[in-house]
Amino acid sequence: MKRGILTCLYIALAFALLLPAGCTGKNKVEAVKVTPDGRIAAPETPKAAKPDQPTPVEKLYRGAASLLDKGSYQAAAAEFDEVERQYPYSQWATRAQLMAAYAHYRDLKYDESVLALDRFIQLHPGDKNIAYAYYLRALCYYEQISDVRRDQKMTVLALENLQSVVDRYADSIYARDAQLKMDLTLDHLAGKEMEIGRFYLRGQQYHAAVARFQRVVDDFQTTTHVPEALHRLVETYLALGIPSEARKSAAVLGHNFPDSIWYRDSYRLLKGEIPGEELEVKPTFYDRTLGKIF
Repeated sequence: MKRGILTCLYIALAFALLLPAGCTGKNKVEAVKVTPDGRIAAPETPKAAKPDQPTPVEKLYRGAASLLDKGSYQAAAAEFDEVERQYPYSQWATRAQLMAAYAHYRDLKYDESVLALDRFIQLHPGDKNIAYAYYLRALCYYEQISDVRRDQKMTVLALENLQSVVDRYADSIYARDAQLKMDLTLDHLAGKEMEIGRFYLRGQQYHAAVARFQRVVDDFQTTTHVPEALHRLVETYLALGIPSEARKSAAVLGHNFPDSIWYRDSYRLLKGEIPGEELEVKPTFYDRTLGKIF
């Protein structure tokens, strides 16, 4: 009798151990759906949250333009970038690329503007605003031109990019202003050469001075510095004891600039009326009227 009772207890215990935890009654039983044919239906996939709907492209673009008008250039550039991100293949994206570059330019972030313009030019070489893109890139360099006593890397880059506008888009509305700025940039580079030449002349490094003044005469013929450069050649050749070369420079000066104060000074210098070291550097047209823009 006892053996039968123990056997029943062992069977009950074994059955209890084989039951899954969910059948013990201690855990919550999940409800399931049964199909009409008696099978358990697959659990429903939870609905994903709806992503934020993108702002309409025109509204987004106008918002960026509004920030630009208010002078919030950094925020405007970010919003124009957002237009391109959300609508990369639209016409609005093309406009936004150029406007982002302009916003950086207005914010004086010239490096960022140049990068954006380089990208625009590469991606949209046939765009109707491509001439403006080249012009704006030239302005980014032009507005970084420094005093003649400093490095002129930006001046050279400005000249190259302005020349590109004139060569590529001669009939555009930007060509005339680019040409004017080219003339000023050339005058600035010539001024740098004159600054160095005068330094060598004061230090009695006459051969080095001749090289600088001659470069102004040869490479910057349309600038306002040529008359002084020719006069300084007269002065330097006399200091070197080569009066024949001094007279040649004076002849060129007299032929091309007969009414120049530099020609009168050279004539007096050749006559021995005034020593070269007493001559003062006279301000050029550029120095008097346009030098302040740099």
